Amino acid sequence: MAYGFTNSKGTTYYLHGKKTVTASGKERQLYYFSKEVKEDALDAVPAGYDVAEMKTGLPVLKKQGAAIE
Repeated sequence: MAYGFTNSKGTTYYLHGKKTVTASGKERQLYYFSKEVKEDALDAVPAGYDVAEMKTGLPVLKKQGAAIE
C-alpha cells in the first residue's frame, strides 16, 4: 500500500522514489509526490525525513531538523 498524504485542501498525494544516475556517475535516490499511484510508490516515509506542506498545498519531504520556507 502506497504512503498517502492528504493536504489541507483535501487532495491526496502518494510518495514515490526512484534511483537515478548523475552526470558524474553517482547514484541518487529521488523522492516525489504524485496524485496517482505508480509502480515506484513507497510504503512509508524514509528514515530521517518528515512530510511538510508548502504554502501552495504541495507536500514535500524534508530532512528532520531542516527548516522549510
